[in-house]
Amino acid sequence: MDDGPTAIPRSICAAVFCAAIGFAGSASAQSLHDLLFGHGQQPAGRDFGAPAVGRYVSEDGDSFTLDLTQDQPLLKFENSPEVWALQPHPAPRGDVIYKNDLGEPVLRATRLGGLTIFTGHRPDGEAAALSGGGAPLRLAPLGPQALLERLGQASLRASRAAKHVILFDAEANPASSAVIADAALVASVAVTHLSEQPQGRNRLASLKRVFLEQGKRVAAVVQRGTLRITVAPALGLAGRPSSQRIAAAMSAPDR
Repeated sequence: MDDGPTAIPRSICAAVFCAAIGFAGSASAQSLHDLLFGHGQQPAGRDFGAPAVGRYVSEDGDSFTLDLTQDQPLLKFENSPEVWALQPHPAPRGDVIYKNDLGEPVLRATRLGGLTIFTGHRPDGEAAALSGGGAPLRLAPLGPQALLERLGQASLRASRAAKHVILFDAEANPASSAVIADAALVASVAVTHLSEQPQGRNRLASLKRVFLEQGKRVAAVVQRGTLRITVAPALGLAGRPSSQRIAAAMSAPDR
């Protein structure tokens, strides 16, 4: 682990309530075009005024928050606790595709201001429209006791999904606690998703422990029944692997 204030190594398997992500701040009205494509001249005849943090609803009724106030765009579906950190990639016709950390498309923005969201039930995408403003997606600072509670919640959620005990351990300091807590939550989401798949349940049978630590690069790997997750606190919510990347690590052959 990187040097820092007193470390907090613990192993627990008990919890109450569901893990939560803190949201703070207020949205500022800016140009969605500038936020998505950079400052420059807007195409004539189109109003791109939109909040830097907005709530959107897709054709199928999927509601999500898009936060463009930080170094990486952040997206959170209303029915999920996970926040997705997205990477922009150029697309034909001057569009931009925002992908997750596995390189899968999550959002497409056109230069005319249109948004398309890609979901599991609509992999080809569906249009999304702005329905209102929102608050920036932020990690709330955590003390040692709060971190232990979050680890316990993640352990309980993962253990219930896998139908056997999965211990969550962490080595953290004040600078990394919030990201580690969120990574634990995301890991429990990945376990839950895998438990709903026949092949995924087979992979979970050998998973006994999740260990979270701070490092220079974000990583997720399974070694002899332990899922090791490395977070990079300086990157905020982008400093931990997504649930899909974690699930991919658990689906790979054990090292």
